[in-house]
Amino acid sequence: MATNKILYVCQEIAPYLPENELSKLSLEMARQMQERGAEVRTFMPRFGCINERRNQLHEVIRLSGMNLIINDNDHQLIIKVASIPSARLQIYFIDNDDYFSRRAILRDAEGTLFEDNDDRAIFFARGMLETVKKLRWSPTIVHCHGWFSAIVPMYLKKVFYDDPLFRDLKIVLSLTGDKFEGTLAADFKQKLEGEGIMDSNMKIFEEPSYENLYRFVIGYADGVIATSADADASILEYARANGKKVLEYEDVEDSVKFDNYKRFYDEL
Repeated sequence: MATNKILYVCQEIAPYLPENELSKLSLEMARQMQERGAEVRTFMPRFGCINERRNQLHEVIRLSGMNLIINDNDHQLIIKVASIPSARLQIYFIDNDDYFSRRAILRDAEGTLFEDNDDRAIFFARGMLETVKKLRWSPTIVHCHGWFSAIVPMYLKKVFYDDPLFRDLKIVLSLTGDKFEGTLAADFKQKLEGEGIMDSNMKIFEEPSYENLYRFVIGYADGVIATSADADASILEYARANGKKVLEYEDVEDSVKFDNYKRFYDEL
């Protein structure tokens, strides 16, 4: 069997951000799949609370410098990289001063979601895929962890669909315990349409909630993995009802869990 080339698109990765279920799993999944013979590339946003000096991030000049137009404004794409020696992993960071300089992740000091999280997620998705193109690397699996990465499948299927690098791949979504209350910006649908993402089902984004984001993007996925006991049961049921391959959550030791994930990839 050919070696899987797995692109991990992560909202959070430890040790760069505080340890939680999502950030620890994002690190372990990349490490464990690499140990099982996969070729791995891993991306996350360079949120402003990441200590660049302590974590030894440095800019990759040959990949940086492109400007992306988001919501009619120019934003510079900056690519940084760091290594986790203990895991023998290299992590790529998508950065931009307008979106990622604030010293927070997705919420302000009061715990309220930032109003521009949709713009930030759009920049992250497009910037990440443009960087993979510059690397001239063709993944066989794209696995998205966390709702902030859930826009990526839309780009793969609607914007980058004719690029040979992204032609023969399978898309996997993690369902985690990262559900948010409320909605993204009211004009989220119009912004996606401005990016070239057109779909008759996009009327669901008249209420751009967490549930509706996943209900929509599951249509573009080949498989869904419940990576948390707190994964939204209604979204999992929606995936099953729509014929998607689903791996249920199991509270098992890591070696079994990651063997199951690898088998899941191989069966797609």
